[in-house]
Amino acid sequence: METAMDAGTGAGTGTGAVTDAGARAVAVVVPEAATGLVTQASPEPALDPEPALDPEPAPEPDPAPKHTTHEPTPHPDRAHVTALSGGTGGAHALAPLVDTVMDALARGARRRGGPIAPGRPGQVAATVSEVFGGPAAVTGAEALDRLTELLAHGSADPADASCAAHLHCPPLAVAVAADLAVSALNPSQDSWDQAPAATALESLLLQELAGLVGYEPEQAAGVLTSGGTESNLMGLMLARDRILGAASGRQIELTGVPGAGTDQAPAPAPAPDLSHGPRPQPRPRILASAAAHFSVQRAAALLGLGEDAVLPVPVDHQLRMDTEALAAALDGCAARGELPVAVVATAGTTDTGAIDPLRACAALAAEHGAWLHVDAAYGGGALLSDRLASLLDGLGLADSVSLDWHKLGWQPAAAGVFLVRRSETYASLARRAVYLNPADDEEAGYPSLLGLSLRTTRRADAFKIAVTLRTLGREGLGRLVDACRDLAVAGARAVADHPRLELHSEPVLTAFLFRYLPERQADTAAPPIETAPPIETVPPIETADTADTTDTAEARREYDARCDAVNAALRRRLLREGSAVVGRTELPGEGPGRVRLKLTLLNPHTTTAEVERLLHAVVAAGRAEEEAR
Repeated sequence: METAMDAGTGAGTGTGAVTDAGARAVAVVVPEAATGLVTQASPEPALDPEPALDPEPAPEPDPAPKHTTHEPTPHPDRAHVTALSGGTGGAHALAPLVDTVMDALARGARRRGGPIAPGRPGQVAATVSEVFGGPAAVTGAEALDRLTELLAHGSADPADASCAAHLHCPPLAVAVAADLAVSALNPSQDSWDQAPAATALESLLLQELAGLVGYEPEQAAGVLTSGGTESNLMGLMLARDRILGAASGRQIELTGVPGAGTDQAPAPAPAPDLSHGPRPQPRPRILASAAAHFSVQRAAALLGLGEDAVLPVPVDHQLRMDTEALAAALDGCAARGELPVAVVATAGTTDTGAIDPLRACAALAAEHGAWLHVDAAYGGGALLSDRLASLLDGLGLADSVSLDWHKLGWQPAAAGVFLVRRSETYASLARRAVYLNPADDEEAGYPSLLGLSLRTTRRADAFKIAVTLRTLGREGLGRLVDACRDLAVAGARAVADHPRLELHSEPVLTAFLFRYLPERQADTAAPPIETAPPIETVPPIETADTADTTDTAEARREYDARCDAVNAALRRRLLREGSAVVGRTELPGEGPGRVRLKLTLLNPHTTTAEVERLLHAVVAAGRAEEEAR
């Protein structure tokens, strides 16, 4: 039975050991000689240093029709599918299964033929159900082959030039190969005796990354995380424990948050008579920009502070935090008797890649006694580039930092990193579990990472990052960052030059926002895409910002609402057709006219011509949506 997904295609030593929980402190033990992991460049240039990196010539298309049933790879026998991947025979057992996966991945990608398989969500779900759970569901040794092909066919492919919606990178093959080794060996980072080499390697890697951020490696501490959401939670948890604990004189991780649910702060008053009980505690506050990641609010809820504890700070046109507004918000907290626990600065917003003024944020946080956490999950990749690293000036002043190497680091997820500038601020996370990190083991030199993470069982995600850094070096990875930035600049220029597209702002990193501009009722038909003259010779299309004063406010609102509807719909049209995966977001504020499309360019092998073709596909879909209305 042909389904929607089938039918058609689209274009070894020291580590961070924790002391007894009662001491509430962390001692980081590191080897005397660091190995320069991050700064080592590859012996030979990793890639040609052109701004846009052309891939190797594509292989000839499969001559078989797309819907022809391919002869599957012979399935491994039962002895192989019940074998284990470890031990001296593990690699032998794994090899034929890996061959099966590789072949199925290739078949699935050929069937997909583009960035995403065409079809609506219900059709995709029906196809998956047919193969996995229907009467004729695949079973036995065939399952690996068939389900892998299904996954490949039904996945969005971030390696495709037309898949550019999210911070969803195409991972480097060398990183995936390294990740396979971790999956086969299955070390767990919660105790040394489960992961001797991986424990030492993670500590060395974090030392190097701390230096890259601008911390003193011997004084810093950190851990690998599942991503920015977990890292942001950890940063705000330590801020809560440190700042609120100092203000209340309580050990917050033990006694809980005092008065976190109080909506009204106590009015300023003379010092109370303590003989009648403790004075009311000020309400904790977290300050973050209006464009900060939603995980800040989620963390506040999980930490017992409440989402309403987060005060949004206004942003400028490029979605950077307004530092004057931040200063006013902090002063307002003081006037109301509230306690600013943390300032969260963003280095690389998910929409525009905007980077808040980090030095100014650090100075204001310090002035008001607040913890500074920097969410650099996206923008941290700029540290790899000599051209872009200065954008993160002041990052080393932060008390804690989030980095994600599964964004501008080309790692398979998850590859998050959390770092603190001073290891002693990690104290409230220290834990002793006698079956994992008994005190006498640590005294005998067996280190533990348990007190550095919110998780117990934890995968050795540091390994793939370490292999990648050793393979390419900072220089090689930096050239990948630069190539993607150049693509974004070229794409933004193409948007600005097209009469039916409107650029929101110039790209900071590798992403930019724009929108398709439908014709106004009085407009004549726009010229064909292929012959559209430069924007300088075409009368500009009026928008809510540029409309003539004779245009009524109601007419502007109607046009902006139409822009929003058409842009939202054209994106879904591209998904249904399987021709492109384009992002969608909304600018801060209220009312119509805020919907924007987004390209996030994370494939350094994409060419400028491919980006321009993607933009032409957006315009064609926009026109089709206009005609359908």
